[in-house]
Amino acid sequence: MKHATRFNALARQAGGIALNLAHGAVLSASLMGMAYVANAGDGPTKVQFSDTYVETVVAPTVSELAMASGLGLRVTPPLNFALAAPEVPPTPPIKLAPAPEPTPALKLAKPPVKGLAALAADPFAQDEDELSDEMARVRDWITDTYGVAENAIEPALAAAETHAEELGFDPLLIVAIMAVESSFNPRAVSNMGAQGLMQVIPRYHKDKIGPNRGRNALFDPEVNVRVGTLVLHEGLQRYGSMQRALQYYNGALGDPKARYTRKVMAVKKRLMTVAGRTNTRTGIELAG
Repeated sequence: MKHATRFNALARQAGGIALNLAHGAVLSASLMGMAYVANAGDGPTKVQFSDTYVETVVAPTVSELAMASGLGLRVTPPLNFALAAPEVPPTPPIKLAPAPEPTPALKLAKPPVKGLAALAADPFAQDEDELSDEMARVRDWITDTYGVAENAIEPALAAAETHAEELGFDPLLIVAIMAVESSFNPRAVSNMGAQGLMQVIPRYHKDKIGPNRGRNALFDPEVNVRVGTLVLHEGLQRYGSMQRALQYYNGALGDPKARYTRKVMAVKKRLMTVAGRTNTRTGIELAG
C-alpha cells in the first residue's frame, strides 16, 4: 500500500512537471510568433528557445509535502522576499531651524563735543557765546542798573569779550564805552547819525562795516561792537595812547581836559569792582 501511494505521488509530480513544460512550450511558441509578426517587414529574426524559456516555480501541494515528510525528504518552501525583507520607507531629512540672527548691540548716542580742537589747545577755553564769570556778574549788574533784559544784553557782552581780546583790549573798557554812549540801548541814534550800542557813525566807517551790510547793520549788537572796537583800535594805532584813542573815538581830540576819557574810565572802574577784581587802577591806560 505504501508503495502504491508513493507511486501515485511520483506520478502526480511527474505530471505536474510535464504540465509545466507544456505551458512553457506554448508560451515560447506564442513569443516566437509575435516576434515574427513584429519583424516581418525587416526580415526573419532568429529566436532561440533559451530566449523564450521562462522558469516557472510551482510550490508543492500539501499532500506532496506530507509524502516528502514520510519519505524523510526535506522540502524547503520558497521564500517570500516581500515578507522576509519588508520595504522600509525612507526617513525624511531633518530640517534644522535657521539660527537666529544676532541682535545688534545697542549704541548709545553721544552728545557732540563742540570745539574739541580748541579745547585740546586750551582746556579752560569757553564757548564763543558763553560769558566769563566776570562778565556774567557785570551782566547781572547791568540788568539791575539799566533795566535791560538779560537776553538782550548778553550778545553784546559776548561780542565785547571776543573782539576786545582779539585786539588786545580789556573787555570791560568796551562795556564802559557802551554804557557812556548808549546806556546799553541797541537802537539808539544820535543827532550826528551815530547808531547802536557804541554809537558808530556809518558814513565814517564803511570800510569796517563791510560792503554787503545793509543800512541797519549797526543795530545788530555783534556788528556794532565789532566795528566800535575796530574804531578804538584805529585811534590807538594813530595816536599811540589810550587817552587820545578814546578822545578820537568821541571826536573830541581838541578837549584839553579829556572829559570823555575820564567818564569812560570812571565807568570801567565801577565795572571792575562789580566783576570782582581787586586791582581797579586805570592809571596805566591814562598814561600818555
